[in-house]
Amino acid sequence: MKNKLLTAALLAAVLAGCNSQEKKKEENKDKADVVSAPNNQQVDLPAPYATKSVKKYSKVIGWTGEEKPTAPAGFTVSMFADKFVSPRNIYIAPNGDVFIAESNTETKGVKKVKNQLSGKSQSQPSGESANRITILRDANHDGKPELQKIFLSGLNQPFGMLILNNYFYVGNTDGLWRYPYKTGETMIAGKGEKIVNLPAGGYNNHWTRQLLASPDGSKIYISVGSGSNDGEHGMDNEIRRANVLVVDPNGKNEKIYASGLRNPAGITWAPDKKTLWAAVNERDNLGDNLVPDY
Repeated sequence: MKNKLLTAALLAAVLAGCNSQEKKKEENKDKADVVSAPNNQQVDLPAPYATKSVKKYSKVIGWTGEEKPTAPAGFTVSMFADKFVSPRNIYIAPNGDVFIAESNTETKGVKKVKNQLSGKSQSQPSGESANRITILRDANHDGKPELQKIFLSGLNQPFGMLILNNYFYVGNTDGLWRYPYKTGETMIAGKGEKIVNLPAGGYNNHWTRQLLASPDGSKIYISVGSGSNDGEHGMDNEIRRANVLVVDPNGKNEKIYASGLRNPAGITWAPDKKTLWAAVNERDNLGDNLVPDY
């Protein structure tokens, strides 16, 4: 019975992928191959989905023995710390403490089977998320932390981290939390408070919530990915998504700082501290030779 169920799930996954590709191709068959560009320039582009999208995932093999990643001339690579469960983001505190958010996408059912078929499951973890933050401290600066312990646990897919005004902020997928914090603490003991609710229902593949303080510390910027690949689940599911939001440190006065950003997973300040940079993962599976516009 178990084998029959697995076979059925595999077949369903394959058919779903094929049907999705054909549906998108049919929906876009009447769209023009030529689009208008600034200054009335004409740019020849293929129609969306004119070619089948192909993916090839990497296989994680880790380090063995004395092996190390190859570095450019003049650089070396060494292991700082290990034994993490999906270390997804790094935050370095003003005092030099290093915080690691351990979290990952959680998949189950047909989606999990599709990941196994495509090879995606071998390139990234997809089981239960660790949902914790680990602290590392290298007090003597020898490149090896003397302290490595769980700093905060029981979270919900944490990603962004920030220390501001005696608080430790965490960007969980469903909200911005803050905890009382004193410099040098190695564990959060106080009770936190959720100061901003963030959308996380339905399609939530873009679950990371990066945090960034304004240079003067008066604002906190929060990146929130879209609730879809390209709006296929309806615009009601995109409310407050595909944005960089900005709030006061107490979570009040929320505004949209930037919008139309499919998945702004990384945000930081340019060297001038006046321009916000965002690294955005744009839409997938359009086919060859097309810009990935969202």
